[in-house]
Amino acid sequence: MSQIDADLEGVRVGLFLAPEGTEEVEFTEPRDALTDAGATVEVLGSETGEARTVNDDLEWSDSYEVEKTFSEVSADGYDALVIPGGTVGADTLRTDEGAVELLREHVVDGMPVGAICHGPWLLVEADVIAGKRLTSYPSLRTDIENAGGDWHDDEVIVDGEIITSRTPDDLPAFCETLIEECSTTAR
Repeated sequence: MSQIDADLEGVRVGLFLAPEGTEEVEFTEPRDALTDAGATVEVLGSETGEARTVNDDLEWSDSYEVEKTFSEVSADGYDALVIPGGTVGADTLRTDEGAVELLREHVVDGMPVGAICHGPWLLVEADVIAGKRLTSYPSLRTDIENAGGDWHDDEVIVDGEIITSRTPDDLPAFCETLIEECSTTAR
């Protein structure tokens, strides 16, 4: 829950969810924080239906409904996009051309994108991080640097439209920053 006073009524956020392997807490906490702040959050994925999350990358957890597919939506339909982590989920999303293209268009439009843990893999795949300062799960450092990004081991980093965090431990700061950025850039 955010500690800042923000009214995100009218703000639309697309929250990515892989068919399997998204880290549950990195999906639910941003969703709940944004919704509690008044945003409308739509869950986006490769296909509609149930998607199964994980805890600590290894234990199956709950399933959540994917409301719309990447091919059914456009970047200009959202004020922000959020990419949770989870090694398998993030790896799956970065191979989905619809997810990559939606993200690329959104960043080119200068709208906020939040990515946590392994979520920045999708930013790497979309080729939108050259010259940007980011953080992520430590194992992504080389990928980010090879894509031209400037990796740092910080709780949360905002560089232009891109908001990144390292791990579930950073979720309070990540969610608060998402809300702040959404409140200043709503269309």
